[in-house]
Amino acid sequence: MPGNDTLTVAVRVKPGASRARVGGRFDGPHGPALVIAVNAPAVDGRATEAARRALADALGVRAAAVSLRAGAASRDKLFLVADPEPAVSALLSRLRDGSDG
Repeated sequence: MPGNDTLTVAVRVKPGASRARVGGRFDGPHGPALVIAVNAPAVDGRATEAARRALADALGVRAAAVSLRAGAASRDKLFLVADPEPAVSALLSRLRDGSDG
């Protein structure tokens, strides 16, 4: 296993969305954040869990590699991605800047 490298990802969660989507930028309290819209409601951690899984899927990593660092009860969250591949940072930038196609 390479070091204990982690990537911190600032996220703005939009719970209860009609369509789940990962992409876009929100300038939040943790700096430029990736917007993640999820169908799950903001109750009992369901939106946070849905956002964690959506982030993992969008970055092409295992869900177990993504963990919540801060923001359990907030729309503004910080997630940690354990041992990301080098391409993950570039993909994150494209998703956040809206050029995901």
